[in-house]
Order: sequence, then structure tokens, then C-alpha cells
Amino acid sequence: MRTDTQSTMSLTLQIPTADGTADAFAAFPDSGTPAPGVLMYPDAFGLRPVLENMARELAAHGYCVLVPNLYYRHAPTPVVELPAHIGEDERPAVFERVVPLVRTHSTDRVLRDASAYLDFLSARPEVSAGPVAAVGYCLGAVLAVRTAAAHPGRVAAVAGFHPGRLVSDAPDSPHRDAARMTAEVHLGIAEGDMKPEAIAELSRRLDSGGVVHRVEVHPGAVHGFTMADTDAFDAEALRLHWDRLLSLLDRNLTRTA
Repeated sequence: MRTDTQSTMSLTLQIPTADGTADAFAAFPDSGTPAPGVLMYPDAFGLRPVLENMARELAAHGYCVLVPNLYYRHAPTPVVELPAHIGEDERPAVFERVVPLVRTHSTDRVLRDASAYLDFLSARPEVSAGPVAAVGYCLGAVLAVRTAAAHPGRVAAVAGFHPGRLVSDAPDSPHRDAARMTAEVHLGIAEGDMKPEAIAELSRRLDSGGVVHRVEVHPGAVHGFTMADTDAFDAEALRLHWDRLLSLLDRNLTRTA
């Protein structure tokens, strides 16, 4: 992981969408120089301090990071009051509150929101001209892939970690549109996140579209390994996540700072 970090600033923003106004957390390098944009999608638990800290970390490496509240249609952040640490004892109650929100987040909603998020991010004075990256965790990895497939040319890099269901029998399964991406794709998965046949099918789709991609399994890691506020957290897997993510962004986005 690079050590050339810089100071950052952060703020809460309001994003106009086709369905209302989404609140979002944003972190920027405090350099006064425009920097490449990164749309960071949270996991199913939503926008919360651990995601804000990760956005700040990425901003310290020279990127402008926007983390939207996925569930803004229901309420501003925090949509669900979460415990400071989500352990095995807390998970059932948390999932009882979160799963209904996830189920309402249809593909149509995802795509409408993605357009609004990209337009908003690109229009910010802190963000330099050119393509951006889409990064996501768990559910957010699915959203990042959908965003890049719907906006080829605007998204130059996609990173998804411990992804949700990228391959399924559903007519709108994300893998069906994967070949439309022009972005380089990196997926960091835990053991058990994707079956070998699902990885093979996704890779086949990406290969057919000429999409540069890598699927990397983190041995011993479990689903959710990047999230420091859960029992799934794995410090070594998180370190490797930063190495892979920063390298991907450096290859595909131009930093001016």
C-alpha cells in the first residue's frame, strides 16, 4: 500500500435524483487541485462511520470519493440505527431491519441513482475531468458493476470486494451486462463468496466483451472481510484490498496531485 498520503476534507452533500434527494458523504484531498472521482457504494448495512473512514483513506491517496446513502428514499442517514460493532449476536436484528431495504432497491432504482451520482460527482469542482471509478462492497459491488455496464466510457475502473450475487438465473443478473463494461475490473472475494462455476460464467462474459479483469480469492477470509465494524473483519485481507484497489485506480485514473 502506498504511503504518499495527503490531508483531506470531508462533508455531507445532497444529491438530486429522479426520485428525490440522496444524502451522501464525500471526502476530498485538501490540496485545492482537482482529483479523479470515485463512486464508493456501501455494503448492505449502508452508509456509516466505517465507510466514511474508508472514503477518507482513499481521499488521502489523491481521490475524490462520494459515498451515497443507498436507502435515501426511506430516510436520511442513519436509515437504520446500527450497533457500533455488528457481531454474531447482533446480526439477526440488523438483518431484520436491513433486508427489507435491500429488497426495495430494484435494478431500475439502481440505474436511475447511478446516473444521478455520476453526474453529481463529475460536476463537483474538486473532481478532475475524465472517467471515474466505481467501487463497492457486498451489495455495493453489484451496484458498481451495474453502474459501469450502464455507463461505459464514464467508468474506467471497477472494484468489488466480497460481492453480492453477480451471477444468478435472474433476467437482470449483473453478469448478463458485464460485457458492456469498458472498465478494468478487479473482484476480491472471500472463500465461498462465488462458486467456481459462477466465476467461470462471469469471466466468460467479461472475456467475450474484451474486459480486462481479475478475480482474486482471499484464502481464509469470510464475507465482509473489509468491514472493521463486523466480526468478519480481516486486517490482512483489508491491507491486500487497499493494495489492489490503489493499483487499479493508478492504472486507470490520472492523478494530478
